Amino acid sequence: MKKYDKLQKNALGRIVPGEVNGQKVYPYMGIGKHRPSGRKYATPIVSSADFPADGNKLIPNLKEALIKSGLKDGMTISTHHHFRNGDLVADQIFDIAKEMGIKNLVWFPSASFECHSTLIKYLEDGTIHHIEGSMNGALGRFTTEGKMAGIGVLRSHGGRYQAIQDGEVHIDIAVIAAPTADPFGNATGDRGPAACGLLGFALGDSQYADKVIIVTDNLIPFPCIPWQIQGNYVDYVVQLEKIGIPEKIVSGTTEITKSPDRLLLAEWTAQFCDEAGIIKDGFSFQAGAGGTALSIGIYFAEILKARGMKSRWARGGSNKYLVKMLEDGLLEYILDGQTFDLEGVRSMRENEGHVNTSPFTSYNYHGKGNFASMVDVVILGATEVDVNFNANVVSHSDGYLLHGIGGWQNCLFAKCTILPVPLFRDRIPIIVDEVTTICGPGELIDVIVTERGIAINPRRKDLIELMKDSKLPIKTIEELKEEAERICGKPEKPKLTDEIVAIIKWVDGTVIDAVRKIEK
Repeated sequence: MKKYDKLQKNALGRIVPGEVNGQKVYPYMGIGKHRPSGRKYATPIVSSADFPADGNKLIPNLKEALIKSGLKDGMTISTHHHFRNGDLVADQIFDIAKEMGIKNLVWFPSASFECHSTLIKYLEDGTIHHIEGSMNGALGRFTTEGKMAGIGVLRSHGGRYQAIQDGEVHIDIAVIAAPTADPFGNATGDRGPAACGLLGFALGDSQYADKVIIVTDNLIPFPCIPWQIQGNYVDYVVQLEKIGIPEKIVSGTTEITKSPDRLLLAEWTAQFCDEAGIIKDGFSFQAGAGGTALSIGIYFAEILKARGMKSRWARGGSNKYLVKMLEDGLLEYILDGQTFDLEGVRSMRENEGHVNTSPFTSYNYHGKGNFASMVDVVILGATEVDVNFNANVVSHSDGYLLHGIGGWQNCLFAKCTILPVPLFRDRIPIIVDEVTTICGPGELIDVIVTERGIAINPRRKDLIELMKDSKLPIKTIEELKEEAERICGKPEKPKLTDEIVAIIKWVDGTVIDAVRKIEK
């Protein structure tokens, strides 16, 4: 089987394959242009007669659960990433597969972290054929160097749910690590020794996988309340000694920035939102967990407090700053997609207005609407932006694939999308003629905020008109690029071959770009 075939040009002019890992894929056609037909994927019909009448689905160990689930060559195994760099489960799955002599598995994580770099040995020996999920750090480097047997497939959080729901990815076995569960398989993530908040990224896995295994280190008597995963989807439950390291569950970047340049980005972004009339009573927003984004949230809170206003809802990643806004009465609801710190975990347990969500409700593009397009303003990052406002979040200027997409693509559908980014990093300009990898089309990106000026997408004539008398340094994106090049020089393009090592899916399942092998 060829890794990829049938090269073609997509709507953004990028050359992408029409077949990947033996499966047909579609080129990106434009926003909202791909309208697939047919029915959603459905799992096989089962009977309660085949499950314990007393509801006890406990199996002695993970190996036995995998054997009972029918683990064999070529299967797709899914895991979730709510434990982030503290995950202790994924390695055990593939250790067992190796021990059993299983080959050519597809690993389908909702994201990978540096703790998963240990799985490289299983990519090398053929236990794992390829990864369909974010490939961060060492896994991304391994992929970019063309060492993976298959083609990597990167999707957004919403794109992952869409792929499962549409049957694009068939999960044979889902292994869901849950901080608390009961023997029937009801599970939650907001309590227990390894509490991580919510388990939303595992929802689609539980609903659509052929076999579902819950692993927990905090087994409690039925019923586990609240249940974020319903036991009626679950085949087996396994109790392990430890499923996650709490200290590493917390996101690495959950403190406001102390960098003067980054604080300036935050201040200007908040001021822009204020002058553009975005910040008002009842508005909604989403900001990431990076230092700059957190600082913007602090500015939002100060403006709301000073004016006696409140935000109706905020999309999380939740963190202690968002929780404080909720508990101070400046925010009515946190619609949480991922809990970034222990204050967020606590708040989910204690605050009625802190609601756990999933990619189905928040981001799934093949749904009857989703939350993303209802957000008034979203604050995101990027590794590169080009003069057409296209942006990259997965690869660096050297061409290496080092990050996942997360919910970034899905968030672009907000009413206003702002990217606060430094004009250059390590003396390498961020604004370029053409990004290395297109992850998001420029027509959805409205504003670029740098420490040397702010560029508004020419498509947003309304914002340009609103900001025409602003004291903020409004410039064109070409002016920002030229200024960066005057300081740093024109950046060299990465040295890449024509060989494709991974593809980037858009939110509708089409291929928006491809990642190419590094030239050594």
